[in-house]
Amino acid sequence: MKKIRLFWGVLTAGYLTLIIFGLWYGPYRVDVSMILKALFTPDSSEHMQLIKTIVLKIRLSRLMLATLVGIALSTSGVVFQGLLRNPLADPFTLGVSTGAAFGASLAMILGINIGWSLGGLGLLPVISMAGALLALFFVIHLSKVEGILRPAQMILAGIVVSTFLSALISLLKSLDEESLSAIVFWMLGSFSGRGWIHVFFAFPYIFLGLFIFLQYAKELDIMSLGDLEAHHLGVNIHQVRMILLICGCITTSAAVSVSGIIGFIGLVVPHLLRLIQGPSHKELLISSAILGAALMVGSDLIAQNILPAGEEVPVGVITTLIGGPFFCYILKIKRQEIAS
Repeated sequence: MKKIRLFWGVLTAGYLTLIIFGLWYGPYRVDVSMILKALFTPDSSEHMQLIKTIVLKIRLSRLMLATLVGIALSTSGVVFQGLLRNPLADPFTLGVSTGAAFGASLAMILGINIGWSLGGLGLLPVISMAGALLALFFVIHLSKVEGILRPAQMILAGIVVSTFLSALISLLKSLDEESLSAIVFWMLGSFSGRGWIHVFFAFPYIFLGLFIFLQYAKELDIMSLGDLEAHHLGVNIHQVRMILLICGCITTSAAVSVSGIIGFIGLVVPHLLRLIQGPSHKELLISSAILGAALMVGSDLIAQNILPAGEEVPVGVITTLIGGPFFCYILKIKRQEIAS
């Protein structure tokens, strides 16, 4: 446990370093002393108001949103992998992210996000979450055998639902070329143009989801032994599985609805940490939350600053470019372990 706490300390230090760097670095450099003044002093001079706008309204809100999305995707990945006992499971595998993308695409096509509002926040996030829940409903329905939810069937059902919804998204894009660029950019994942209102929208869902995940960490450990063993040990496997699936869906869809589709965080982070610290879900959830937040913040900083002319790359492209080769390396290590 001491080693794990030390590991958490290292991850947290790395995350905080990225936050400080993100507040400092950009087209307009802000000294650390000015950052501290903007955060902690009531100075209302014109220059300080400019600094506060840059630090608090633009940079800090984006860093906090990236943090929340990283936490949501990585911890949901832990839960989905634990429930299905499959290290390749993640929100994308179950069709949740594609369902959220379909809901968002439909909102863009119909102009709902422009015509209606919810406290200043467009209804796109709400409709995106509804699409994710609808996708999960179909996955659960297709995965039941004689009224019992079968984890082995969920992967196949998730792929079927995800493929079907992807086809519908392609159809929507072909029907309305004016919304094509907006849909494509949203599906690549980005925090551009987001602010505190998006943070406040996503925070309750992600915080509540993480709290529930931690409450059921022990049950996840027991369920990893198999359904029969978990049943003998007193776990109501069907109830626990349904609660965690719904919470994982809501947590993921809250993240995806404000950021777009961002891949590999929910797949690589839990898989890597299992190799480092073992399968205990409580420690795994905490480590995944910290590492997921740090990885997402770091990826977004790269996305903002990688091009010399100042253009922004979608953060989903960065996470895929980092996560894809890294996951191939992990699979290579696992294959060598099996061969030996």
